[in-house]
Amino acid sequence: MYATLKCALKPFARNTLAKMHYSSGVSIRLLPSYKCSFEDPVHVTVSGLNPHQRVDLRSKITDEGGRDFKALATYQADDSGQIDLKRDSSLGGSFTGVEPMGLYWALKADTISCKFKLKDVTRPALVDIEVVSDDKVLAKVTNERHCLTDGVRRRPLNEDRIRGTLFMPPGKGPFPGILDTYILRGGHFELRAALLAKRGFAVLALAYQNYQDLPKSSDKFHLEYFEEGIDFLRQQPEVKGQKIGLLSISKSGDLALSMSTFLPDIAATVWINGCNANSVVPLYYKDMYIPPLTLDFKKKKITPLGLVDMLDVVKDPMSKEGLPSVIPIERAPGRFMFIASEANMNWRSAYHAKLACDRLKAHGKKNYELVKYEKAGHFIEVPYMPFCFANFHSVLKQPVLFGGEPKCHSEAQVDAWPRIINFFKKHLATADYNLSPMLEENIHEMSQQ
Repeated sequence: MYATLKCALKPFARNTLAKMHYSSGVSIRLLPSYKCSFEDPVHVTVSGLNPHQRVDLRSKITDEGGRDFKALATYQADDSGQIDLKRDSSLGGSFTGVEPMGLYWALKADTISCKFKLKDVTRPALVDIEVVSDDKVLAKVTNERHCLTDGVRRRPLNEDRIRGTLFMPPGKGPFPGILDTYILRGGHFELRAALLAKRGFAVLALAYQNYQDLPKSSDKFHLEYFEEGIDFLRQQPEVKGQKIGLLSISKSGDLALSMSTFLPDIAATVWINGCNANSVVPLYYKDMYIPPLTLDFKKKKITPLGLVDMLDVVKDPMSKEGLPSVIPIERAPGRFMFIASEANMNWRSAYHAKLACDRLKAHGKKNYELVKYEKAGHFIEVPYMPFCFANFHSVLKQPVLFGGEPKCHSEAQVDAWPRIINFFKKHLATADYNLSPMLEENIHEMSQQ
């Protein structure tokens, strides 16, 4: 059965004054409401200050691990005692200049190596914003950033081998389906799926290891498991007969390329900072085997901050030993969107994206688009997800540098999100067609190599 939050059945109120604490007549206003969807911006204003008074605006969000992420900026009120973050410049702190969402994109923890944890999408993420003068809090507001909205239905799955969560938009459908896979740790990540369901997609956030009774780690992957997830999604009454898309990031990027190449009826694949070759562990499907792109741990470096720089650890897919791991995506009939960060320090994803596009082009294919972000890091996720500069790596078992600059990374997330939505809307809207014979031929050819 699906579970739908009662609060999610009602659209967020518009043009309402934020819930806040008052002190000395100072107030904070969040527009259009103090409640919003997680990926939405808010307009922050302050009133009731003395003319030209300088104050600090502080923001804080606490993740599910109990870690605080904070930002601070100094502002000066105008002649009428007001501050408007869309108009006024920060004079110092976590950022300077006019930054309407600076109190969000600049959020960071005291520990440099950490990633914001958000697993429970049934509760809103809470961002506290305070106006402070001489260490005294003059006003405070809490921004409720909801993950489940507008009647989206959430269904945890324990169906045969399938583990994860299914999200359905309100209504009977039909809805195009999306299989959402996450990073190498494999535990499902529900936020993207919940927000995409709000946009009219049926989304299965599929876990593939390190979740419930799934193995904590795997020494090989079988594509049949992912095929079962896609089949389960396609069998849902609200999805039956609809196109299927894939959303991936990091290690799951090459898994998505393999799925789109060897499994039937994948119409659109979004690949975010992945690899164009099978990575980390061997991949099996029926009689087919793709070896992993090998790693040379002797090439890892330690930065002055004590973080591992593993940019040169992954072998070049174009090397003699790397070529057998390259996924023959020219055989895939669907569309591709490659999203690559040029400042990604996890691996050379911009190079991998170029190799993938070059391969498609060399085979006369025009079924791809490439989006590059010059100064973004590895984890391009939904808008206003706190920036992750470094974090523990599940392969190296050490804190690893992921790269990027906070503001540019946030801008990349804001830009990429509507691109992803529009890509799926465009390429999952057409009538279904049968691709199975072509894909069976692909699998046979690979198994003979």
